[in-house]
Amino acid sequence: MNRRPRILVINPNSNEMITEGLRQALVPLAFAEGPEIICESLPEGPAGIETQEHVESVSLPLRRRVEAANDVDAFVIACYSDPGLHVAREGTRSPVFGIAECGVLTALTRADRFGVIAIKSRSIPRHIRYLRQMGLMDRLAGERPLEMSVAESATGEGTLQRMIAIGTELRDLDGAGAIVMGCAGMARHRRPLEDALGIPVIDPTQAAVAMAIGTIMVR
Repeated sequence: MNRRPRILVINPNSNEMITEGLRQALVPLAFAEGPEIICESLPEGPAGIETQEHVESVSLPLRRRVEAANDVDAFVIACYSDPGLHVAREGTRSPVFGIAECGVLTALTRADRFGVIAIKSRSIPRHIRYLRQMGLMDRLAGERPLEMSVAESATGEGTLQRMIAIGTELRDLDGAGAIVMGCAGMARHRRPLEDALGIPVIDPTQAAVAMAIGTIMVR
């Protein structure tokens, strides 16, 4: 391959503030000899993926975006509901990584049982259904909500303190040995949250991009 490999990280909502947060969170994974990491929003997407309707609405636009990108070596769908993951995989020969799948798999390497911080209560049944499909319910310590929107999880006043409170409950009451942040918008809070809790905190977008880099570099 003559050109530099390329990873396209697609934020399936249209909120540019979230996408910029992803760019900043992925800076530590960029290196001169490594793949180029590009982050973009999905213009057709809602402001945040917060319901099953939102999940379904972006599946085909994601498929079309993947099909149109002929110069991409790996894709990352940056939403913790992994919208359109399987239909997108059908549309390309390049690997497509979902951040929920990658975030949970990474957490399993750091602790026996993990907890998830969700944005809202109504997100949890969707996440539980997905974990059940993955056959990982025995490893889930618990999932608790912030009761915030996607945008608020990124920049809302007091978001980090709320995440520390929920993470403490997952650790102390539910027995979680690692925490998965259940929304791409939470990316900027990973390090201070880990410092406060004293257990591994997984940013699922970082986990997915790390897997994409590994896949590309060893092929």
